[in-house]
Amino acid sequence: MNLEGARTLFYKEILRFWKVSFQTVAAPVLTAVLYLLIFGHVLEDHVQVFPGVVYTSFLIPGLVMMSVLQNAFANSSSSLIQSKITGNLVFLLVTPLSHWAWFAAYVGASVVRGLAVGTGVFLVTVWFAPPHFVEPWWILIFAALGAGMLGALGLIAGLWAEKFDQMAAFQNFIIMPMTFLSGVFYSVHSLPPFWQGLSHLNPFFYMIDGFRRGFFGASDVSPWISLAVVGTSFIVVSAIALRLLANGYKIRS
Repeated sequence: MNLEGARTLFYKEILRFWKVSFQTVAAPVLTAVLYLLIFGHVLEDHVQVFPGVVYTSFLIPGLVMMSVLQNAFANSSSSLIQSKITGNLVFLLVTPLSHWAWFAAYVGASVVRGLAVGTGVFLVTVWFAPPHFVEPWWILIFAALGAGMLGALGLIAGLWAEKFDQMAAFQNFIIMPMTFLSGVFYSVHSLPPFWQGLSHLNPFFYMIDGFRRGFFGASDVSPWISLAVVGTSFIVVSAIALRLLANGYKIRS
C-alpha cells in the first residue's frame, strides 16, 4: 500500500468534513441534545432500565453511539457519491493508489468524524447527568469498531449508489431503522419476545449494548458476545468493501 498516498487522501477527507464542521459536527450534536431533552423529559420518572441508573444516564451512551455510527456512515458514503456525481473521482483513479489505500483513507476519516461527533455529543449531554465509567475499555473498543464498520458500509453504499436519492434510500431504509431499533432509547428486555429475537439479529444492537456496558457495567447480553458479533460484522463488511474497490465497482466505467 502506498502509505504516503493513503495519508494524503486521509488528510483530504478530514479537511472535507472539517471545513463544514458546523454542518457535519455541530448539527448532529444539536440533534442528539434535542433527543435527550425530549425523551429524557418525558420518560425520566417512568423508566428505569438498570438498578440505580436514571433514564437520562441510560440514554446518553445510546445517543453518543448512535451519533458515532450515523456520522461515520455519512462521511464515506457522501464523499464517494459526491465525487462520482461531480466527476472529480477521475483524479483519484489516475493516482497509483491501491484499493487498500482507498479503504484506509476513507474508513479512517469516517472513524475520525464519528468519534469527533460522539465526543461532542458526550461533552454537551454530560451536563444533564453525571457520567459513569465502570469498564471504559469497552467504550473505546466498541466506538472504534462501530465507526470502522459503518465507515466501510458507507463505502459500499457510495460505490453502489449512482445518484443522491439512491443514497438517501439506503440511509433511510437501512441505516436509520437499524440504528433506532438497536436499543438506543430502551432495553430490548422491555420488548415482546418476537421483537427481542428480531433485535438480536441486528448488529447495531450489539454495538450499542457493548458500548453502554462500558459506562454501567451492565448490559442486555455479554460484552464478549457483542464483541464477537461486531468484530465479525466489521471483517465481513470490510472484506466486501475491499473486494468492490479492487474490482472498481461502478467507478471505472
